[in-house]
Amino acid sequence: MERIGILGSGTWGTAIAVLLSNNGHQVTLWSAIPEEIEEMKRTLAHKNLPEVKLPETICYTAKLSEAMEEKDLLVMAVPSVFVRSTAANMRLYCKAGQRIVDLAKGIEEATLHTMSEVIKEELPDADVAVLSGPSHAEEVARGLPTTCVAGAHKKALAEYVQSVFMSPVFRVYTSPDVLGIEVGAALKNVVALAAGTADGLGYGDNTKAALITRGIAEIARLGMAMGGKYQSFTGLSGIGDLIVTCASMHSRNRRAGILLGKGYTMEEAMKEVNMVVEGVYSARAALALSRKYDVPMPVVEQVNQVLFENKPAKDAVMELMQRDKRNESNDLPWEA
Repeated sequence: MERIGILGSGTWGTAIAVLLSNNGHQVTLWSAIPEEIEEMKRTLAHKNLPEVKLPETICYTAKLSEAMEEKDLLVMAVPSVFVRSTAANMRLYCKAGQRIVDLAKGIEEATLHTMSEVIKEELPDADVAVLSGPSHAEEVARGLPTTCVAGAHKKALAEYVQSVFMSPVFRVYTSPDVLGIEVGAALKNVVALAAGTADGLGYGDNTKAALITRGIAEIARLGMAMGGKYQSFTGLSGIGDLIVTCASMHSRNRRAGILLGKGYTMEEAMKEVNMVVEGVYSARAALALSRKYDVPMPVVEQVNQVLFENKPAKDAVMELMQRDKRNESNDLPWEA
């Protein structure tokens, strides 16, 4: 049994608390909002996970020290926009060699750093891993079969995370490609906005399949230019996470995209979804990375124009369709 502190009591952090508690670990769930913690403690329920009864074995706290002290593992489950501030607040209680696994998916716009890089900047003495893959909180909390990948630079840390999270309904693979995992995890949210927008416009399965396929091509090109490995983009944190985020109504990015396709502004869509839409925060960073590494990303570029320049969604799709002719696979030879 491991002593685990989970930082962030949104749907994902709570779903992981359920999983790890059911795995037999001693789990403490933290939120910066005392009222939220008190309600969960009293009702054994999360307002956004209505079908799930929380295990009585979970401890709840609004004190960061209680969530962190004497813990074998800390799980970062706050939205990406709060990762740096949360990590900075953790310094006082973070011991040297503390194992941390990050669940947040995003690229920090100001620095273009991944979430594990942000955590290491704020907590340089910590050992940081990541966990990612096609894993909606609503399904994990209900115990539906799910598969993810644990990434770490050190094999021992990845295997430790694997052993802690692994269960009959939650299968975990390991990988040393932390960067590739994080780039795929962050940028799939941007493509999911595009896929949702196509749904909102009333387009069909052909359109969505095209966006998913060309989207993963863009993500892989950029990720490999940054140093990620091809296998990650064809794996769970790449095409796997992209498929589920583009296809499911559990996906807040897809839901926000549907609203954009129906004519909502970015602000109106985010207000309607009423949850953090990670793709909105990663879109500008993705575009900045494409320019930094000189990697064309037309889908990402059009998403940014719809989000931040009030470009009509239909015009964005038409511009993608009317781009210059291209060869799909430049490395394949033709017959003479």
